[in-house]
Amino acid sequence: MINQTLTLEELKQRPFEEMFMDVARRKMIITIRLPGDNEVSIEPKLHLKPLPVLEGYIPQGWKDVIYNQE
Repeated sequence: MINQTLTLEELKQRPFEEMFMDVARRKMIITIRLPGDNEVSIEPKLHLKPLPVLEGYIPQGWKDVIYNQE
């Protein structure tokens, strides 16, 4: 991912729509430096692939075998 750091003043020069579209399209992280050494990051939400459905079964009492060992 591309990382970009901007000050609050630099951010005011860009239209918000353009910034959000850049973040989504280019999969970038924008860090905004605020007064007082605080920072805020804006990044796209990652979309995970669904987990596969596996065939098979889990036998009854499987926990007893694992957890009741002495």
